[in-house]
Amino acid sequence: MLAISGGGAGGAFTVGVLSAWSELGTRPRFQVVTGVSTGALIAPFAFLGTQYDKRLRSLYLSDQPRSLVDLNWRGLGVFSPSLLQGNALREMVEDNITPEILGQIAREHRAGRRLLVMTTNLDTQRAVVWNIGAIASSERVDALPLVRQLLIASASVPGIFPPVSINTVVDGRLIEELHSDGGSSAQFFTLPEHLIVAPGRTGEGKLHIYVIINNALIPEFSMTASKALPIMARAYAILLKSQTKQGLIALYNFTQRSGIDLDIASIDEQVPYSMVDPLNGVYMRTVYRIGYRKAFGDHLWTQYPQFTISQ
Repeated sequence: MLAISGGGAGGAFTVGVLSAWSELGTRPRFQVVTGVSTGALIAPFAFLGTQYDKRLRSLYLSDQPRSLVDLNWRGLGVFSPSLLQGNALREMVEDNITPEILGQIAREHRAGRRLLVMTTNLDTQRAVVWNIGAIASSERVDALPLVRQLLIASASVPGIFPPVSINTVVDGRLIEELHSDGGSSAQFFTLPEHLIVAPGRTGEGKLHIYVIINNALIPEFSMTASKALPIMARAYAILLKSQTKQGLIALYNFTQRSGIDLDIASIDEQVPYSMVDPLNGVYMRTVYRIGYRKAFGDHLWTQYPQFTISQ
């Protein structure tokens, strides 16, 4: 299993890891690939294989990410659902998740592999895990637009991108649910919570879980301006970091008592980053190189969560 976390522009770290892994010729053919937020945008191509590494590099290392910053000038988001309009993100997903890509995902699903992405249902305050392969291989006439909607929703950070309305049926009635960033619920997804917290479980069969965290788990020093938005942004970043740490600790404890192999990768170097310039090209190329260099040099994976800089 490969689990790809959220992290916005930090997704370039995963792209670097995948690129080096492919060149080394040691990249597994994962039975399960999961993605949350930016990880949901990467997951379909990581799932389909090494032939899509070039497309991922284009998506994360070209000037295309900058085009996603389509400001919503109506009060700069104050009187609207989000700071950005979200049209550019939608166009990017539509350009890359094509009928051909959907068909390939469907074939892999029928072969027994699974592609899962997570969104957050804002109405029910619950995480929702979507089986993208099952949707792709279904006979739904709306399979392609639905998959696109789910990927957009998973990557739609609240307040930055608008949430996505998804039609569903509850008790025979058609309703609209409002979904947004899966990272609001968890920064990565491996197994259902009820399994992870269940006591005394032992592993059945052999499972190897790889988790790529598109963020730094180490403390990162930065002076915070005494203004509302910088303080909120800094506090939110701390919240996400803490959420990721707790998720990794729970997963580590579960794998230890269940006999499951676990490998974790994260950005373990301090890279300057500004919340007011979230898709900075220099940052993305830097974390890409970190992922590539560490994966190629076999210095990437750790078997337990590490929250300090390695000496």
